[in-house]
Amino acid sequence: MQQQYLINSEDKLLLISEFLAKQEADYFFEKLVKSINWQQEEIVISGKKVLVPRLVCWYGDVGASYTYSGVNHQPQAWTEELLEIKSRIETFCGFTFNSVLANLYRDGTDSMGWHADKEKELGVNPAIASMSFGEKRLFKIRHNKTSETFDIQSSHGDLFLMSGAVQHHWRHCVPKTKQPKQPRINLTFRKIIRQPPRFGI
Repeated sequence: MQQQYLINSEDKLLLISEFLAKQEADYFFEKLVKSINWQQEEIVISGKKVLVPRLVCWYGDVGASYTYSGVNHQPQAWTEELLEIKSRIETFCGFTFNSVLANLYRDGTDSMGWHADKEKELGVNPAIASMSFGEKRLFKIRHNKTSETFDIQSSHGDLFLMSGAVQHHWRHCVPKTKQPKQPRINLTFRKIIRQPPRFGI
């Protein structure tokens, strides 16, 4: 296991290479491919419905709903494997999480566009733990003002932690590639801040 801080400031980006050893990562990858209820979602862009270019599923505690890209996600019940991975990450980093977005990139044509995870459900400065299994894929991070960019090869068993003000100052993506790629699973653990109900006068 090797740790590398990409930025030493209020924007906290930490890469932990081989957080899980290959044998453990192999085990979880095989379990996750079969146990997660993978779904092909639709989102609306410029008034048109388009398929999300990857398979996804949202898991978490009861009430940990999450809305992004105009789609509201109600959590499915945790699987044994997701809880085990979550516990390992929480013990390591000291953060706690109540939900996870699972992404399956089937090949190089599956991708995730430029975005920041700054929805109101995540709070002001959210901590997000991104765990990768399977094929190595390029993970890009770009500063909103300076356009400074980091290219990270996210590998089997790697953990990437984003915290502090990073979601306010940076965007990230997983671009398409013409290179032949085998499937990759990415788990992004988050903590949903439940909003108190609003009562009318």
